[in-house]
Amino acid sequence: MDTFYKSLGNKIKQLRQNVGLSQEQFSDLLKISRVAVSQIESGARKITAEEITKIAEVFNISTDTLLYVKKDVEIILEEAKEKTPKKEEEIRINVPQKNLKKFKEVLLYILNKVGSKPHIGETVIYKILYFIDFDFYEKFEEQLIGATYQKNNFGPTPREFVKIVSQMEGTDLRKIKDEYFKYPQTKYLPLRQPDLSILNANEIQLIDNVLNKLSDMNASQISEHSHNDIPWLTTEEGKIIEYESVFYRTTPYSVRD
Repeated sequence: MDTFYKSLGNKIKQLRQNVGLSQEQFSDLLKISRVAVSQIESGARKITAEEITKIAEVFNISTDTLLYVKKDVEIILEEAKEKTPKKEEEIRINVPQKNLKKFKEVLLYILNKVGSKPHIGETVIYKILYFIDFDFYEKFEEQLIGATYQKNNFGPTPREFVKIVSQMEGTDLRKIKDEYFKYPQTKYLPLRQPDLSILNANEIQLIDNVLNKLSDMNASQISEHSHNDIPWLTTEEGKIIEYESVFYRTTPYSVRD
């Protein structure tokens, strides 16, 4: 039964995103809380018969079509696959093509701002990117970069980072193997300024807020800081950290007004 609700929740999430509804808008239509919508989409909450009827009405489909999980999930994934030609199992692993450019410019923005600090190595950059992505998602219910973060011993790790940086080496940045207090460190130096036309005012302001708050932390400090964030705490070791978990954050991590 738990597997069914998880699959149904994923299907509802796909349908919501396909029609361009935020969780806030969706919750208003269903007359339930935003937290309840997040729980339904993650499969953590069972859906009542009345809610199933309302959801089906929102998407203009029958309740049978909504509950026929396997068939419709395949249809939804196939449509997404046509828009973004990737294998189904890679949909959550790759940064959407439209955000690849943004990933590069955000990284260059970070490096130009704080990359010269002696303690800013790869580990610190990983955590800064994580907090930029998850803070933005919590505050605006949209993805800024949309990278996929995996939970490991040292904190959230963006799985796309190595591949994207390899594309940038020599033209956008330079990779340096160094030491920081006798520990090996990988640093990145920018070779150009970021293209700020790729970023809007809200994105730049949020990035600056994260840098002001976290860029003085060394690798150990920022890793420990990330380990107390709810998305990290609620994810199993080695698994992908779900963006939706950001709405359960507590002080001092929450950035919502």
